[in-house]
Amino acid sequence: MRPIRIRTFSILSLLLILMLPWVFYVTAHLLTTKSLSFDTTDAQQVDLKKMSQFIETNTENWTDPKWQDDLIEKLQALDMGVEILTESNQEIFRFFPEEDRSFIRSEQFSIMQDGRLFGRVIIFQPNSRVVQMIMAFTGLLLAFFIIGYVMRRFILKPLEKMSLAVRQVAEGDLDVQLPESPIKEITEVHGGIQIMTDSLQESMQKQVELEEERRFIIAAVAHDLRTPLFALRGYLDGLEKGIADSPDKQAKYLAVCKEKSAQLARLVEELFTFTKTEYLEMELKKNTVNLPLLLQKSIDSLNPLAKQNNISIIEKNFGDDCMIMGDSYLLERAMNNLLDNAVRHTPHSGKIFIQCYKDGNKVAFTIHDTGKGFSSDEIHHVFEPLYRGEASRNRSTGGIGLGLTISRRIIRRHGGDLVVDNHSEGGALIKGWIPAHCSTI
Repeated sequence: MRPIRIRTFSILSLLLILMLPWVFYVTAHLLTTKSLSFDTTDAQQVDLKKMSQFIETNTENWTDPKWQDDLIEKLQALDMGVEILTESNQEIFRFFPEEDRSFIRSEQFSIMQDGRLFGRVIIFQPNSRVVQMIMAFTGLLLAFFIIGYVMRRFILKPLEKMSLAVRQVAEGDLDVQLPESPIKEITEVHGGIQIMTDSLQESMQKQVELEEERRFIIAAVAHDLRTPLFALRGYLDGLEKGIADSPDKQAKYLAVCKEKSAQLARLVEELFTFTKTEYLEMELKKNTVNLPLLLQKSIDSLNPLAKQNNISIIEKNFGDDCMIMGDSYLLERAMNNLLDNAVRHTPHSGKIFIQCYKDGNKVAFTIHDTGKGFSSDEIHHVFEPLYRGEASRNRSTGGIGLGLTISRRIIRRHGGDLVVDNHSEGGALIKGWIPAHCSTI
């Protein structure tokens, strides 16, 4: 059913109230008189004329009992009544076929003789419109019944159910049943409440997921922080107790302590950055950034780590005019994470290829290493917080599985995106892009 507005419904209801009684009246009149004429019927007019002539031509017999009996017979045959009065309104004769006068209509005329009033005659006939009036009243009642039924079913009941649904939503119960109605305004309210409940359900589901993720992160971070802390405390206790009794052992213990403290610093930094990008409003201090130059800085900072494993970082196709607008600190943090991830998962004497070029209105970059690459499962989950594949991403490489997550969120905050894949020649391939900065002259 096509929805209608309450204004249209009100107009239709008014038309029904006006039209239905009239339809019932006309139908009843047609059935009783076999005519659509609303005047007195021809038969009634003929009977009235005959009776008038009979009474008017027999004025001298008005008091004659025999004539009165004859008049009564005629009146009964015609289902009529009469009342004859003198000029002073004194009753001479009176007869009614029925005592109930509510269904009687009258015709009154005066009798004149020799230019003076002789008497008055009132003739009563059955009211032929009684049935019609009853039917018209019935039609009016039916119209009110129909309007009341429709209004209750399609307006009042839906409003009551919507009011109950809103109270349920206010109490936290989002599993509500909303009624349907052909009234457009109610349909619009129905749609609004449905959108509201869907949004609340989605928000509550997201809140539950965030709470579960928060608890998981806290547990994972506690576990990852505990391991280097225990190792650091153990080596420091060894130094304190004099277990390292030679310069070589002391140097080894100190190297391990330095490594574990660096690992702790890295874990804390990753956690802080993730929390900032996930739960806090991260403000971007935007300025013009030369992306190839920023990549070069990241390469320089990771070259010492790469040389320890004889890994070569090769710059390929660093194009010109690769300028972007962004926060240089956060972008450098993202690139450091990507390159650090590549270095840590590239085998000894492997290679890392980096490209940066302009592609239309974007500045694109790729990082390809000669490691084992991503498994089919890792490709779908690698950007999830704390996710690390069993084979290539484990805790022995350091970090808590937030590096790629942080990098992607930083790049997305700059209007770009980051994806991972496997290179056709083997190894992992990370591809990203950021909108280019169009300088105006």
